[in-house]
Amino acid sequence: MSNYLAIATVTAALQRTLQAVVQVDVDGARVTMVRPSNLGSGTPETGVNLYLYQVTLNSVWRNNADVRNRNRKGEMAKRSHNALDLHYMISFYGNEVELEPQRLLGSVVRTLKDQSTLTQEMIWDTIADSNFTYLADSNLSEQVEEIDFVPMDLSLEDLSKVWSVFFQTPYTLSVAYRATVVIIEGEESAQKALPVRDYKFSGVMPFPNQPVIDRVVSQAGRFQPISTDSTLVIWGKHLKSSITQVRLGEVEVTPSEVQDNQIVLPLSSFPASSLQAGVQSLQVIHRISTGTEAVSMGVESAATSRGNSTPTLSLQRSLQRGVESNVAPFVLRPTITEVSVSNIQESRDELYSADVIVQVNVTIGNKQRVVMALNERSINNPVAYLFDALPRRNDTNLVTVPVRDVKPGEYLVRLHVDGAESLLSVDMDKGSPTFQQYISPKVIIS
Repeated sequence: MSNYLAIATVTAALQRTLQAVVQVDVDGARVTMVRPSNLGSGTPETGVNLYLYQVTLNSVWRNNADVRNRNRKGEMAKRSHNALDLHYMISFYGNEVELEPQRLLGSVVRTLKDQSTLTQEMIWDTIADSNFTYLADSNLSEQVEEIDFVPMDLSLEDLSKVWSVFFQTPYTLSVAYRATVVIIEGEESAQKALPVRDYKFSGVMPFPNQPVIDRVVSQAGRFQPISTDSTLVIWGKHLKSSITQVRLGEVEVTPSEVQDNQIVLPLSSFPASSLQAGVQSLQVIHRISTGTEAVSMGVESAATSRGNSTPTLSLQRSLQRGVESNVAPFVLRPTITEVSVSNIQESRDELYSADVIVQVNVTIGNKQRVVMALNERSINNPVAYLFDALPRRNDTNLVTVPVRDVKPGEYLVRLHVDGAESLLSVDMDKGSPTFQQYISPKVIIS
């Protein structure tokens, strides 16, 4: 959270960032922070003018984080805060014959693309600047949420309204940016009750041994990646019961190795079609038998005693829903099983375009974001690319990724499914020239 100087600090930091660049790109250019007006009334003859023309409530924080500030007694339950988006109009002035406004526009757009986030260092440098001594008490650098500069796509009508209604001055070449999000905290102190020392339910607890999952890791190591051939170790408390099952997605299995504080579960216990790349949700469930099992066993025993080697009624269990643990997440990383290329065409300047078809060993949801990473296998200025996969109508394990303007060569292939990255194979042959290097999966585009 930040104090009342947050807005002014963002504006000043943005001014310093732009000033450092435009004075290099266009000789003599400077960045001002005045109300846009006719040339000679405060705006520079050659330079950029930065003006905060609108402030709006941030929609995400307003909908999800704007909780009640006071309790029923009227006491402050927490400090109040406002989450704001700052809308800036950046206009450009200079010699039109030498295209100075357009050169300045390019300089600003490039700078705010490269430095799209307001860092702590930028804020500290601004507060320490002798031109901004009035910002000495600003604590914007302590705000946890990042402040990003995002270009706004204003229509011609919107631009016309801003200049004619807000500024009431003739239009000049401009671009609009939004700084999001700035959080200003109130100063009225809040109250917080002492923590509860113990939870008691009048001597009765409905689930005294409810399973609790602390973490889910790979048996190979806590920080080792998890893939379909991994074995999970589920750590927690009260995990063991007479009937313990593990639910992953919509599928439940009975683990073979269960202790009170850990469960060992190979992912191969689940059908391959039920495993999906990305973040998985896992639960431990204690089932409760309703007694049908005992009746079924009695019938089976009676049938066997009559000499019938094939019982007429097999062993059955009727289980209630039982007690469920908390939901524990883990990331399942896909493994690429096959890569192929089609529709290879030379696009321009000895660059190629093609369709890369990638098959993995898990399901990819039709709404999951899939990005393919290509890294050239070369020691001579290797290049790298990122390409988005084509949309998919159904869940599948096969995706098509169009690549455009790629340098011909051999590339290592990785697939990112909602951030879950496929693994690369490493050459472990000590006699190989590529020992300890990544060698597959790979694809050749030429």
